[in-house]
Amino acid sequence: MDAHLELKQQLVDCIRMLEAADIIDYNGHASIRIGDDQMLINVGNCQRSRLTTADICTIAMDGQVLGTASGKPPLEFHLHAGIYRARPDVKAVVHAHPKWSTYLTMTGTPYAPVYAQGALVHPVPVLDSPNSINNRAMADRLAATLGDRPAALMKSHGAVTVGQSIVEAFVLANYMEENAHRQYMAMQIGQPYAFNDHELALCREKLWSAALFQRAWDHFQAKLG
Repeated sequence: MDAHLELKQQLVDCIRMLEAADIIDYNGHASIRIGDDQMLINVGNCQRSRLTTADICTIAMDGQVLGTASGKPPLEFHLHAGIYRARPDVKAVVHAHPKWSTYLTMTGTPYAPVYAQGALVHPVPVLDSPNSINNRAMADRLAATLGDRPAALMKSHGAVTVGQSIVEAFVLANYMEENAHRQYMAMQIGQPYAFNDHELALCREKLWSAALFQRAWDHFQAKLG
């Protein structure tokens, strides 16, 4: 019996939900740390909307596939490995190419906390490069940009969120993209209101909750049928 089958299924659900929400496309990926030096990650050539546990491979931090798998990890496995090396607290990583968040980076528009849940990831640092994170040097550069934050954007490329679980990383990716969408739309009318420091603190106090993260996860998971 597969010792990590439950975690693989969580990863499958995460990626399928992100694809259904138009946050991950045919190139997105997510991972879960296993121990100190391994991770579960979707294979690079899988169909995200039809993902199964057979499309999840176990790899070492250098990309070596461990055990049997239906394919190889994505070229950007370095992104995940770099964050795990730099952040022992991180247990899961999501890398996506969400359009609304990316629009902001294309124009140099800072991410503004205009939505309560979106305030949880503010401030969001931006990697000042559109290059793929497909080598250790770029991975270390992204990890340094992320620092101790739960999310980072990559100029004209995409986004990354991290968490204590894949549930947390998934939900934060949704919160960030929803905030970016609302910010973009509000900018078509005028200057959107951004939460002040006191309001940001209240949002974090009330909304940074494992129970609320699980409720958001359950909402999206129910849509998978």
